[in-house]
Amino acid sequence: MAETFDVVVIGAGPTGENAGARAAAGGLKVALVEHELLGGECSYWACMPSKALLHPGETLWMAQHTPGVRELIKEPLKAEAVLKHRDKMVSGYDDKSQVKWAEGAKLTVVKGRGKLTGPRRVRVEGKDGKVRELEARKAVVIATGSKPRMPDIAGLKDSRPWDNREGTGSKAVPGRLVVLGGGVESVELAQAWRELGSEVTLVQRGPRLLTRFEPFVGEQVAQALRDIGVRVFLETQATKVQRSGEGKGEYTVTLSNRDTLRADALLVAMGRTARTDDLGVDTVGLKPGASIEVDDQLRVKGVDGDWLYACGDVNGRNLLTHMGKYQGRLVGDVILGKPAKAWADTKATPQVVFTHPQVASVGLTEEKARKAGVPVKTVQYELGDVAGTSLMGEGFKGTAKLVVDEQRRVIVGATFTGPGVGEMLHAATIAVAGEVPLDTLWHAVPSYPTMSEVWLRLLEAYGL
Repeated sequence: MAETFDVVVIGAGPTGENAGARAAAGGLKVALVEHELLGGECSYWACMPSKALLHPGETLWMAQHTPGVRELIKEPLKAEAVLKHRDKMVSGYDDKSQVKWAEGAKLTVVKGRGKLTGPRRVRVEGKDGKVRELEARKAVVIATGSKPRMPDIAGLKDSRPWDNREGTGSKAVPGRLVVLGGGVESVELAQAWRELGSEVTLVQRGPRLLTRFEPFVGEQVAQALRDIGVRVFLETQATKVQRSGEGKGEYTVTLSNRDTLRADALLVAMGRTARTDDLGVDTVGLKPGASIEVDDQLRVKGVDGDWLYACGDVNGRNLLTHMGKYQGRLVGDVILGKPAKAWADTKATPQVVFTHPQVASVGLTEEKARKAGVPVKTVQYELGDVAGTSLMGEGFKGTAKLVVDEQRRVIVGATFTGPGVGEMLHAATIAVAGEVPLDTLWHAVPSYPTMSEVWLRLLEAYGL
């Protein structure tokens, strides 16, 4: 006999937790299925551990640029202490506290690998081989996230390189690290391990880093990496990987520019794919291994009956933890019968890259806005020229840029680089999501002397 619930959620990362908790708070009986750790990728192998590795380096860098403090800095980071703190931030890779939270949120935790077996039916196989059959009265939510993509490079797969899990969870600092990729994961971990003492080389096949951001972002982050001793190769690809010692020794990476790199660790961060290959989606007419296409209420397209939903990385709309959580909350509301529609994940997405300088952006870049046919005007200001930034220390720099829809006179995109700019981003997110008119923003007076005064300078540059 199948156990019956109102809602069955497959995947208990931040997205699934939010979807389940929202539905349960509305009075529904919810099963939350997870075969690894409750809290998912972000809590244990991505967001939290990577920031735990990065923050000490940023703190040291800011201290080294602050008169009266830098004179006291005599030593580099203590790697052992940083790694110990990282382990604390991931609860020693133990999810007991997450399970306790889920049970307190009135969720029934079902440990095991969940698979669809047909409409509203989920089969869960535990690590002990025991099977539980679940049936959902109202809805099944797929929130299984994504997994690293392994590019087709000769010898790469057999060499057993690091992905994000080893990249954030290594118990020791590698003597030499090669990073393949130029996105967020690549630049963050390249900087983190370099500041912990590793010799780091980053290889990016494109002409710049962080290509989804404004061009100045990649240029500034690349320079910051070079300044701390990271070797950065642009417009270069790895063509072959070999590893000695039966896949346990030194890596040899051959590049398209004919250089050869030798390393103790190799991190591959070249994109992610949806976790749908072993999920039973074929039983309801979907393609295994592909992202699940959904409408703006996160209902799965091509499946009749309005019972199947997909949120977070698995639907391919927006691969960011906070946007997955947003989708999860929205799914819970839709299942409860509340009017809800996702749009922020396509129009007003905020993102922070926790390098130093930090990168913070929301909405459209200038290029994307122009491609979308928006009548664009942009304004830009150097953050180092703001009084609040200069007071933080010497040599603090950065850039702020707004992308304005001239016809509607609203901001459709904003990008900031500089020390701590992630904490300034929500003001821009409100302006973009709320479509606040520029003439209204002019009366939102920033405090002096703070870094936020750059908003005044940007509006002056616009002509207000």
